[in-house]
Amino acid sequence: MEILGVKIDNFSREEALKKIADFLSEEKFHQIATINPEFVLEAQKNEKFKNILNSCDLNVADGIGIKLAFWRKGKKLKNRFAGADLMQEILKMADEKNLSIFLAANKDGLSLWEETARAINKIYPQLKISGTDLNKNNYGCELRVAGCEIVLCNYGAPFQEEFIHSLVNIKSDKPPHLFFDKIIQSNNSEYINGNLIKNNSLPSKRCGGKIRLAMGVGGSFDFMIEKRKRAPIFMRNMGLEWLYRLIQQPSRIKRIFNATIIFPIKIILVNKEYNNE
Repeated sequence: MEILGVKIDNFSREEALKKIADFLSEEKFHQIATINPEFVLEAQKNEKFKNILNSCDLNVADGIGIKLAFWRKGKKLKNRFAGADLMQEILKMADEKNLSIFLAANKDGLSLWEETARAINKIYPQLKISGTDLNKNNYGCELRVAGCEIVLCNYGAPFQEEFIHSLVNIKSDKPPHLFFDKIIQSNNSEYINGNLIKNNSLPSKRCGGKIRLAMGVGGSFDFMIEKRKRAPIFMRNMGLEWLYRLIQQPSRIKRIFNATIIFPIKIILVNKEYNNE
C-alpha cells in the first residue's frame, strides 16, 4: 500500500520476521525502513528520500499515525514495528545465524558505536561487532563495512536511509572499504558518493561476509545503552510512545506536532493521494 506516495508493507509480526530471516539467508543486499509519519512528511519535500524508501525491500509501519492512514484507506494495519523492537529481533537472528554486525553511530549523538557494541555483547557475547562514529563535518575517513553481513545506522532520517542506500553497490570481491565523495549533514541531510570515510578504531573482532541486510534504527542505540528510556509497554500499545518521548525531550515538539497534527490532517484532507492500490 502507498501512503502519500510512500510504499508501506502490511505484514503481521510473524510475516515480517520470516521475511527478514529470508533476507539473512541470501547473500545479497536488502534494505529495511521503519516508516513513521515523519518519514512520509519528509518524503513529500525530499524526492531522493522518497525514491530510496520506495526502493527498500521491506518497509514496515512504525507509529500510530500510520495505523490511522491505513484506516483512512479502509485497510487494517496488521502490526506496528518500532525500530528499537525490530533491531532487537535482528540482533537475535544475527546471534543465532553467526552473522556479523556493523554499527554506524552519530558522533554528535548520545550513543557512540563502541559503547553500543559493549551493551549488545552483554546480551550476545559471541556476536561479532564492528563500527564507526559518523561525523557530519568529517570528509576524509575510511569506513569498513563490506566485511559485515548486517549494518545498523542510528543517525536519524533521512541521512541514515540515504547512507544505507549507498551501501548497495558494495561487492563481495571488493576490499572491505567503502568510499564516499562527501557526507554532508545539512537541513536536507544529503550525501554525495565518493570521498573516503574513516573508521576511527576497528575492534579486534573482524567481520567477514557480504552485506545482506541494512536498516536505519533512529534512537535505538540510546535505548540499548539506557541513555534514554522507552515508554512503558502500556503506552506503546496505546500508541502514546510519542507523548513519553516528548516529556523526555521537549525539543522534539515540532517533530511530534508534524506527526500528530499535520500528518493526520494531510491523510484526511488530501483525498487524491489515497487511491486504491
